[in-house]
Amino acid sequence: MLSRAQFITLDGIDGAGKSTNLAVIKEWFERNRLPVLFTREPGGTPVGEALRGLLLDPETQISLRTETLLMFAARQQHLESVILPTLQKGIHVVSDRFSDATFAYQGGGRGVPLSDIAGLEQWVQQGFQPDLTLLLDIPLEVSMSRITQTREKDRFEQEQADFFTRVRNVYLQRAQAAPQRYALIDSNRSLSDVKTAIEAALDRHFGI
Repeated sequence: MLSRAQFITLDGIDGAGKSTNLAVIKEWFERNRLPVLFTREPGGTPVGEALRGLLLDPETQISLRTETLLMFAARQQHLESVILPTLQKGIHVVSDRFSDATFAYQGGGRGVPLSDIAGLEQWVQQGFQPDLTLLLDIPLEVSMSRITQTREKDRFEQEQADFFTRVRNVYLQRAQAAPQRYALIDSNRSLSDVKTAIEAALDRHFGI
């Protein structure tokens, strides 16, 4: 077993199945009797949740730089108020999205220079990174079908297919560049197969 509390993130393009598989992760922690806090981005704090509402509202009209800065503003508060204090108490943290999403959505999708995002990441996170990122991956057409069928679209989900192609490409590039941190999960499979893959990745990471 690992000697310190772990920061685990779950990420991927919209429609990849994050909401469904957060329950799988929760069951895994409960089964292994490990203390854990679940949170999300943008969000996790009163300030973050207020910014989340603004960022996801289809009526919001802001510049790309403003959008990116608001993502990191929410993240700064999240780190200071929730993530770091919880880890220091010896409690694991699982976050639905983290900075990988900013590289993918604002960088890949919107076209904000990745170097600018990296600079903000260093300023806010000061080298802090997830210990493990579970990256759910599905083909674009499956993502689009799931989004259309399951819910009312938010500000990001209303984007066109080429936007999500760029988002997915950045996710995959980041996973390829740092395989020691990412567990790439093919979520275009049965729920039981995806569950098995997620549990296996957690077992390997925690040495269980």
